Amino acid sequence: MKAVILDMYRVIVKQTGDDFAPYVQQTFPNLETQEILNTWFKADIGKITSLEVWKRLGFKGNLKKIEKEYLDTIELNDNFIRFISCAKKKFKTAIISNDSSNRNRYLRQKFDLDKYFDVISVSGDLKMQKPDKGIFEYTLRNLDCASSDCLYVDDRENNLTAAQEIGMNAVMFGNGSSFTGNSVTDFTELGDMLKL
Repeated sequence: MKAVILDMYRVIVKQTGDDFAPYVQQTFPNLETQEILNTWFKADIGKITSLEVWKRLGFKGNLKKIEKEYLDTIELNDNFIRFISCAKKKFKTAIISNDSSNRNRYLRQKFDLDKYFDVISVSGDLKMQKPDKGIFEYTLRNLDCASSDCLYVDDRENNLTAAQEIGMNAVMFGNGSSFTGNSVTDFTELGDMLKL
């Protein structure tokens, strides 16, 4: 194994407040969850900015402040820093995240994450998102690693399946999935798996 590639949401970071749709529904209870998510997903592939998401959903005023208040409900997952500090000494490291450019940049700056990663692939920057194999292939090229030399960690089965289809090793992160491959519940278990 030469590289470890991590998903961002529900792997590197965790939600301490409401997920996005319930958070929006606190202000706009009549908005349907799917309508909220469809707007969010447009920012994930770079069609609109993250601030435009808030505007289209009906928020007014200082949209940067509104977005910051939401993003500040997100925290690093337990034991992430210990894990990545050890992993960085032994492996190349990367992030693949379905996210808007601005949201992802804010969180990476908030937690000073860029120093831990050799490659950061954000769907909003690249205009492609998981499970599109293109975002995995882009990351592999930039890591200069063969797919079989990489471990991909995500909390969504469809993303793990896409990674496996191009030859990557895959690990489910978290609880509650029907994924039949390797799985861990937290970064302590992932560190043990990688003998860190």
